[in-house]
Amino acid sequence: MSRIGKQIISIPSGVEVNLAGRDVSVKGKLGQMSWTIPHDMEGKLEGTELSFAPTKQKIGNELSAAWGLTRAKVNNMVVGVNEGFTKELEIRGVGYRANVQGKTLNLSLGHSHPVAMEISSTLTVEVNDNTAVVVKGFDKEEVGQFAANVRSKRPVEPYKGKGVRYKGEHVVMKEGKKK
Repeated sequence: MSRIGKQIISIPSGVEVNLAGRDVSVKGKLGQMSWTIPHDMEGKLEGTELSFAPTKQKIGNELSAAWGLTRAKVNNMVVGVNEGFTKELEIRGVGYRANVQGKTLNLSLGHSHPVAMEISSTLTVEVNDNTAVVVKGFDKEEVGQFAANVRSKRPVEPYKGKGVRYKGEHVVMKEGKKK
């Protein structure tokens, strides 16, 4: 049994959920998303509550994982189109900075060249004080993947702590050479 899969998703006002066979579509004030649930799952929409259950009687590890995935994915869709998701990044290092020009995030991270990253039409990227990057959007996967891609351009190094990190991320610092 999946602990996450058994939980019921409550649909807030202003969010419209359509369940047609295995296709789930969610529409809200921030956008619209759709997803096809795995073949061994079925969904029930009763008023403002949405639940999922496996169609097979015997539940194995793979089916239990798919059950939890289905519930988590659809819940993220409901929360995303209603409230949205945010990831905050910090840039630390002398001369390291970022700025947004149109739909391009330009990063200066100590490489021999500036790094330019295209911003998707469903994402909003803001840069505060040249060192704080805020990624916003209604698709949790896309927001997290874009933030991870930005972080991968210059991961935090453990000796001086320079690089791109998530806000509030703890980096274990190493001791330098001793004489």
